[in-house]
Amino acid sequence: MKTLKFAHQFVPLIVSGEKTSTWRLFDDKNLKEGDELLLVDKETDENFAKAEIVSMKEKKLAEIEGADYEGHEMYKNKEKMYEALRGYYGKEAGPDTTVKIIKFRLFSK
Repeated sequence: MKTLKFAHQFVPLIVSGEKTSTWRLFDDKNLKEGDELLLVDKETDENFAKAEIVSMKEKKLAEIEGADYEGHEMYKNKEKMYEALRGYYGKEAGPDTTVKIIKFRLFSK
């Protein structure tokens, strides 16, 4: 089972069903539709849920549009989005960076 780590502030949003999408850059796990996932709190390193990828698409960050934010946190503007993603990944993120937009469904908490 593949694991995905989430920042601590997102754990309650995921468990409540408010957050149902994640964006991933530099995918080293070869994530794909149908994968079962173990969700981990990045701060505590504790497993908090199991989920399944129900849909996924790839695009450039510059191409992100309204529908891509469904189930995901919003950003004030594109520069704030790039800044937040650089903070998570510690790597450069900009308009030409490819993002995997992953919709998931919890099946165990």
